[in-house]
Amino acid sequence: MAAINGVGLSCPSKLTKSTKSQTPKWATNATIRMTASVDEKKKIYTLQKSEEAFTKAKELMPGGVNSPVRAFKSVGGQPIIIDSVKGSHMRDIDGNEYIDYVGSWGPAIIGHADDEVLAALAETMKKGTSFGAPCLLENTLAEMVISAVPSIEMVRFVNSGTEACMGVLRLARAFTGRSKIIKFEGCYHGHADAFLVKAGSGVATLGLPDSPGVPKAATIDTLTAPYNDISAIETLFEEHKGEVAAVILEPVVGNAGYIQPNLDFLAAIRKITIENDALLIFDEVMTGFRLAYGGAQEYFGITPDLTTLGKIIGGGLPVGAYGGRRAIMEMVAPAGPMYQAGTLSGNPLAMTAGIHTLKRLQKPGTYEYLDKITGELTQGILDAGKKTGHAMCGGYIRGMFGFFFAEGPVYNFSDAKKSDTEKFGRFYRGMLEEGVYFAPSQFEAGFTSLAHTQEDIQRTVDAAEKVLKQI
Repeated sequence: MAAINGVGLSCPSKLTKSTKSQTPKWATNATIRMTASVDEKKKIYTLQKSEEAFTKAKELMPGGVNSPVRAFKSVGGQPIIIDSVKGSHMRDIDGNEYIDYVGSWGPAIIGHADDEVLAALAETMKKGTSFGAPCLLENTLAEMVISAVPSIEMVRFVNSGTEACMGVLRLARAFTGRSKIIKFEGCYHGHADAFLVKAGSGVATLGLPDSPGVPKAATIDTLTAPYNDISAIETLFEEHKGEVAAVILEPVVGNAGYIQPNLDFLAAIRKITIENDALLIFDEVMTGFRLAYGGAQEYFGITPDLTTLGKIIGGGLPVGAYGGRRAIMEMVAPAGPMYQAGTLSGNPLAMTAGIHTLKRLQKPGTYEYLDKITGELTQGILDAGKKTGHAMCGGYIRGMFGFFFAEGPVYNFSDAKKSDTEKFGRFYRGMLEEGVYFAPSQFEAGFTSLAHTQEDIQRTVDAAEKVLKQI
């Protein structure tokens, strides 16, 4: 691995002008064709309909949204209201089109509204949308997940990443008979009470303290440490000897901005948990099937005891999962005494979308292509920053990336908070007008997909240099 501005990366190739022949056919099938040139789009760029819709939304929903980061609080400006998505592109209700690097926060790894997935969903829908009973599709997706992810011998499907993390936390405590957990500052594991301590994602984006409404009793057993700090973990285990049920972490942080683990960090955590009879939980809701087919644990060669998954295994529909060693998972009801349930868990539509998404990811060259385009994107943006005199650092692995307006390197959430968020806001709004959609927060990772083309990457890098010159 090489490094850009101090953050570890897989070394990207130099960005070059590309031709259609450089992009595999399977990577462009679902890509929407832009109906206007950048110059034409610039002339007609308006958010009037989005503004009207958002004004109405604020009367109907708290802050006008159903998830806080969507409100653009940290970047300023008018939130865009999306009308449709296809491939690597999205269109708002004013008719503006964007190259999308959010991908519904990760699920759209093969591209939005993939034709094969949509066709499969249409066939499945003829049989019904939810049974509230077992279906054969659950077996199929479970077999695919178990065969792919090193740590998983049994799996339980749920409906979101938050729900998966809630279930896995209860399971870890049930299996070990201990109550304390260790999480890392800036890592986000959903909005369950026990995790809303020094959390990332929207909590970090909005600059909120630990959330009101969470009783002290719910978080008293949650211990925190800086990411990439092994000595802090050793100290916590020493201070709470025999009390720690599990350590949970994002193996690559995506909810405090993109932050990679130091080379020895994950291995050291694995060693410490084994020595202390505690469980190691990888929250792979973002990294699962994105860094490699077997997730971050395959990529880094570190096998946890339990894993949470989401996003990609739903192929764009709401799905989460947790899984691990058979001896641990057999604690889950009805096999064991730890109760967890869900009416829509394992529903046929979500299982279908997940199955067909994972099938696509098994094709040769998938992760090499993601690595190539994401490396060119990241390096291109960082080079544009250097050329225009901005302090920037960043990194990527396969289809996940991020950058900060800071000298860097960024090893943890404390480092990330030193970035220039006001400058990021100006950059963000400028890129939006150029037809590029990043996550509306400095503290969120970005995502590429198989539908992104070399043309998408080049247009994005060109737009970044243009905007960086202006700000």
